[in-house]
This record gives sequence, structure tokens and C-alpha cells, in this order.
Amino acid sequence: MHGLSRLGTGSNRSVSPSPPSSPRFRHGRYKNFAGGGGGVGRGGKQSAANKIVFVLISTVFRRKGVLLFAPLLRSPPGSVYRSPQLFRKLWPYMEAESNATHNALMTAWNLKMHQGWKPCVNSIISKTGFSELPKSNGFLIIEANGGLNQQRLSICDAVAVAWLLNATLVIPIFHLNSVWRDSSKFGDIFDEEFFVHALRNHVNVVRELPEDVLQRFDNNISNIVNLRVKGWSSAAHYLQKVLPKLEAMGAVRIAPFSNRLAYSVPSNVQGVRCLSNFLALRFAEPIRTLADKMVERMVMNSSHTGGKYVSVHLRFEMDMVAFSCCEYDGGEEEKREMDIARERSWRGKFRRRGRVIRPGANRMDGKCPLTPLEVGLMLRGMGFDNNTSVFVAAGNIYKAEKYMAPLKQMFPLLETKDTLATPEELAPFKGHSSRLAALDYTVCLHSEVFVTTQGGNFPHFLMGHRRYLFGGHAKTIKPDKRKLALLFDSPHIRWETFRRQMKDMLRHSDVKGGELKKPSGSVYTFPMPDCMCKQTEAAANESSLSF
Repeated sequence: MHGLSRLGTGSNRSVSPSPPSSPRFRHGRYKNFAGGGGGVGRGGKQSAANKIVFVLISTVFRRKGVLLFAPLLRSPPGSVYRSPQLFRKLWPYMEAESNATHNALMTAWNLKMHQGWKPCVNSIISKTGFSELPKSNGFLIIEANGGLNQQRLSICDAVAVAWLLNATLVIPIFHLNSVWRDSSKFGDIFDEEFFVHALRNHVNVVRELPEDVLQRFDNNISNIVNLRVKGWSSAAHYLQKVLPKLEAMGAVRIAPFSNRLAYSVPSNVQGVRCLSNFLALRFAEPIRTLADKMVERMVMNSSHTGGKYVSVHLRFEMDMVAFSCCEYDGGEEEKREMDIARERSWRGKFRRRGRVIRPGANRMDGKCPLTPLEVGLMLRGMGFDNNTSVFVAAGNIYKAEKYMAPLKQMFPLLETKDTLATPEELAPFKGHSSRLAALDYTVCLHSEVFVTTQGGNFPHFLMGHRRYLFGGHAKTIKPDKRKLALLFDSPHIRWETFRRQMKDMLRHSDVKGGELKKPSGSVYTFPMPDCMCKQTEAAANESSLSF
């Protein structure tokens, strides 16, 4: 007989069906592009040639293959990095508008777009909390891998799964990632005591397995069965496959645990995700102390704009440039460096048989990381003048001296964590990429405008957190990189035309800032309506809450 789970008892557990294997879909285009087969030629040679042409065209179009033609064409629009040439053309116009009386920072967001959402803490608590936790079905051990926000995703999903299975969660183990190379433990990054206390009425959390339980596995956690759970598994899968093993053995491991819970789950499971991400997880005290100082310094440096500043998540580290398989303006030296970087971090992945790297196609498809110069061009076109304070969140920028120079030229009031904090303040964090990312995260969280340039967990979590704090609006510029690729490759474009296109892009980001979560969306990026309520609803539910 099965023990208690949070969605019912026994074997007849009715939950939402599993969503597709991934929340993202790719829709093929031109699938029906075909012509008739008769009367295409008189001779056998001509007929054979026509058949070959027909097969080639059909195959290319069936595979979204317009981009596959890119290597065969002579520099299709948007396929080549020509942004430095555009910058040289437009710079005189930017200089003429320096110290303008109107800065887009003051009017970036339309107040009508703020839909009046508020966090629904009490609503979440009422759905998932207990005055006394029921008897546990066993211990759940998970391994969180990746960088800071990949770890955050695993932790929050683990809390939700532990609640679902009525399991006791062991503080997650952090896997030493070959790319991130950070040996930090949970308590080095997050406030462990606060985490345990905040979840006390919802999920029992322990720092380590009790000694008597560990002895049953010969004092070796590796002897505990590791369940290979598929990515994006449904709540039903955990109840039907994981729960019986948990009850039978008293402890189970799931490693790795990244992306192991579907986005689409019952509302009370979403509520636990909200609770863990927005309330229970906060950074460790040393990180919070320095991050708060950095935010204060950015506000002081932005006194001429009412304490408002722009933050940019810049993904132009060597590994990111290498992984994108894009080309810039470094010639053969750059190609050689990128080949070495790809082999170092992803041994053999990019040399597999049949793998073809198409830098031009990647750029046209908006997959290339924006350079600092391109970010500066975009922001100046949107109306952010040279008096704008800009904070750049980034790792080690590839050829920083070369690529950061034009951004600093456009925005002299530019800061990074290395300029905002002293070497002595940063010393305890050096060599720990996740802790450094936590500093970046906090400064970006409190900016008036956040700019995301390359996707990933960092901006996705940050956009959701900003929506949670700012009444449902992300206050985030999410550029259309396909459109940017074309505009940056337009050497004859007029400044007025470029500026109009950039302001249209800013307005589009404003409109999209208050999006609600779709069934296939992540509650961590779109907290409405699962984690937030309209102002009127929130007022009806609001009462004091103490952790």
C-alpha cells in the first residue's frame, strides 16, 4: 500500500498529463513546397538534371533550409559582422546628441503596461502548507549541475518534487561542472538556514542524511539507487515511478536533476515552485552584503537620472563565442582560438561526422552573441544617451580591451563588478563563478532597465524575479536579434532610420514585459498568475506572514 503523496493516495493518482518532451517547438516551413513531376524535359540527361535540382530544392526548403544557402551566396544580408563599420558611420550623429535633455531611461516603460500584479504569498501558503507535516515517505537526494541559475532551477524543482512525493529533501549537492569550474557548496551561495526555515511548513529539509539511514547503505551515498528520470517528466511520472521506489527503499537519488520536472504541473505544485524561488532562496550573507553595497553605489553614480541605471547581461565570453560558432572580425587568429576553445570544453562535439558550421547562417538566424559594440549601438539608438549609467554583468569578455572600448566610448559611465567593488571586497569570491554571478544578478535585479543579449537561465530567472518585484512587468529589453543582424549589416542606413527601428524594438519589449505564463511556459520567467494576483485579489488575501 502506498504512503501519502500530496496529490492523493493509492495507485489511482489523477494528475495532468505529461507535456511534450521539451517546452520548445520547432515548426518546419515550406513542407508542402513541391511541384508536379511530369513534362520537365525532353532528354534523359535533362530529366535527370531536373530531378536532381528538384530533390535539392525540396530537401533544403523542408529543413528550414533557406539558411543552408548562405554559404553558397555572396554575403547575404545579415550574414557578416560589419557592426564596426556602422559604428564609425553613426558615431558623429551620436556625439551630436550627447548630453541630450531627454534620456530614454526616464520614460522607457509605459505605466499603462504595469497591470497591477502583486505577490500572492498567502494564497500559495494556503494551498501547500501544513500545521504539522505528515510522516515522510523517505529521503530525496538530488544533484544540481551547471551554473548559478541552472542550480537554482534544480533546487526549486527538487522542493516541488519533494512536496509532491511527501519526501524529506536533503540539501542539494552541487556538481563540479567542467565549464563553470566552481567548487562552491549550497551554503556558500544560498542562505541554508533561511531556506530550511522558510519551507518548514511545506517540505522537511535536512542538511544531510541521518546516520542510521546512511548506515543502511554502507555509509556511502553512492550506494543509494540513482533513478534516471527523463527531462521534463510529469507529476504523474514521479507519483507512478519514483514514489513506489522511495517508499520501498527509504531513500533515492536523482542525478543529474536539471530540467527533470515539466513546466506544466498542477497549480499547487507550481505554488511550491513560487515559494521556493521567490521566498525561500536568498543569497548567503557575504554575497548579500557586498551586492547591496554595489547596488547602493550604482544608485549614487546615477544621481543625475534619479538613481536609475541600465544593466546589461553580456554573453561575450570566449566559451560562449566558441559555442555559438559565429565569426566576428578576428580573422584566422580568432578561428584558431575558437577551435581550441570548442575542443577544450566540448571535446569532439563540433567535429562529429556530418556536423557543418555555418557562421553566416547562425548570424542571420539571430544566434550570435551581441558584441559590446552592438549593445551600445542598440541602446544609443533607443535614446539612452551618454549620461546613462550602465552596469555590465559578464564573465571574462573575449578580447575585452578591443571589444569593450567602443561601448565605453558610447557610455562613459560604465561599471562592472570589478570597478564597482574593490579588489579586497571581491577577493573572497574570486575563482567561484556562481558567487560572482550572484553579485551580477543582484545589481541587475534592481536596475530600471535590464538588457538580455543571448538567452539562458540567467536572464530567464532575472526577468521572472523582476516581474515578481515590479508589479508584473519585467522592465527588460529583449532584442530581436534577427532584425539586428540585418540593421547592423546596413552600411548606408540613416541615423534617423536606425533610431526609429531601435525605438520600435524598445516599445515591443515594453509590450511584452507583462506577459502571462502560457501552458508551456516557465513559472520562473512568467510568475503570473501562479505566483501573483491582481491588486484587488491580492488585497483580499493579504495578511502578515513571518518565517
